[in-house]
Amino acid sequence: TLKEQLTGGEELALVDVREEGAYARSHLLLSVSIPLDRLEVLFAGLVPRHSTPIVLCDDNDGWTLIAGNRLKEFGYSSVSYLKGGIQSWSDAGYELFSGVNVPSKAFGEFIEHEYRTPHLPAQALKEKIEANENIVVLDSRPLHEFRKMTIPGAICCPGAELVYRLPDLVSDPQTLVVVNCAGRTRSIIGAQSLINAGITNRVTALKDGTMGWHLAGYTLENGSERSAPEISTAGLEKSQEYVEKVRQRFQIRTINCQQLKLLREASTKRSLFLLDVRSPQEFHQGHMPGSKSAPGGQLVQATDEYVGVRNAQLVLIDDTGVRATMTASWLIQMGWREVYVLEDGLSGDSLRTGPETSRLLGADKLVAAMITVAALEGRRAKEEIEIFDVANSLVFRDGHLPGAHRISRTDISEIASRAASWDSTVVITSSDGTIAGFAAAELLSSEPHRQILALQGGTDAWQAAGHPIEQGADPYDGESAGDVWYRPYERADAVEAAMQAYLDWEVDLVDQVARDGTAMFQKNPNATDKVT
Repeated sequence: TLKEQLTGGEELALVDVREEGAYARSHLLLSVSIPLDRLEVLFAGLVPRHSTPIVLCDDNDGWTLIAGNRLKEFGYSSVSYLKGGIQSWSDAGYELFSGVNVPSKAFGEFIEHEYRTPHLPAQALKEKIEANENIVVLDSRPLHEFRKMTIPGAICCPGAELVYRLPDLVSDPQTLVVVNCAGRTRSIIGAQSLINAGITNRVTALKDGTMGWHLAGYTLENGSERSAPEISTAGLEKSQEYVEKVRQRFQIRTINCQQLKLLREASTKRSLFLLDVRSPQEFHQGHMPGSKSAPGGQLVQATDEYVGVRNAQLVLIDDTGVRATMTASWLIQMGWREVYVLEDGLSGDSLRTGPETSRLLGADKLVAAMITVAALEGRRAKEEIEIFDVANSLVFRDGHLPGAHRISRTDISEIASRAASWDSTVVITSSDGTIAGFAAAELLSSEPHRQILALQGGTDAWQAAGHPIEQGADPYDGESAGDVWYRPYERADAVEAAMQAYLDWEVDLVDQVARDGTAMFQKNPNATDKVT
């Protein structure tokens, strides 16, 4: 049965092919969201081995059959389907979950519950700041989230960077270290990371993060660029001291490049993920070929966005071992059985620069004609051109070509009825143009006599050329299209109610996960020597 497969030790990719919004409303805990309209872009990165056992699930509406046929065309050889869709799982007495990245968020609650991670309410932190007490607030989210909103005076120090950079951030052992995020998970994991590493300072998580601060009636800071300084020699030595304790306590395994070579040679039989846990900027400056950028804090916070195969082999890559070791300690507790830290993985001369290599499936199907940004601009002045954007509703709301309409790729055939004129030229765009290319090719196959073009480089290229973009939802969607999950602060209205509901939902996850029985979280009784 599927339940036995999920709790056994064999590899399995349980993939939900519905739109993210439907997935967020109800899904199996250990399913990974790969929407049908992004299958070619996402699937190979999350399920790299073509003989991986795959189970596809949906609302029993036929989407799995379409996805399965595509995957078989791409060479995946072991594809099956959840009979009766996700409702059949519920009918059998098992749990369905709402939200996204749920295993990681539930894990954060499990950690707080098991380790009794200390927390500080927003009001208490506000009083300490106003009293000018000896404290430092470290925001454990990536810089792009930090810029949007943070606690006034906080310093950006994403999850896996905390132990690595703390010696250069805090020199006084009496300083209270407060770790925050937007909600709960990364605050808890971040604070507990510092505690597990044995730092001498008192450490606490900010209860409910920036949402708790906002709900308490306090103002958040926007546009901040404060971040940790460059690592010093003394700071690195201290962080490596801390992390050695963690390595021993969690019995973290290391491998060398020769052992990695053997794992790579066997990767047609076992799924292997090479995960570079440094910052995206460091990854761009030089990374191991075949690795993907997975900053450690985000890898723990959203594991299902980086790894789509249960019981796969995970090799963590880092230049000093500090961030990889801390990240490994959490993945092991999440139930990942084969986690390795690569020794000297970035010391060779074969490093690649720039972004990770694209793992696109079905590139041969991109047969649509392309139009450049410059050509589109010229033709719009002379003829009627209708632009359709296959980005999700949230991306579209944040920025789209003037006059563009939004449409899901899975609804691409509806363009015929939505276009104002039968003989107008249709240009399809998406964020970087890739999904637009697939959508245009599909539309062209059903309407071969129509002029259908894909915008080369997509909306990103349009914006990079200095052209204006519009913001706002498509009237066809309304303010809350159901295709993606809207975070509480991304909603158009009832933001505070959504924040409170989200925080309550996170706390309730511990009990629901226990009822479900498919997660393999485990507490390490030797994790810390500090009484909390």
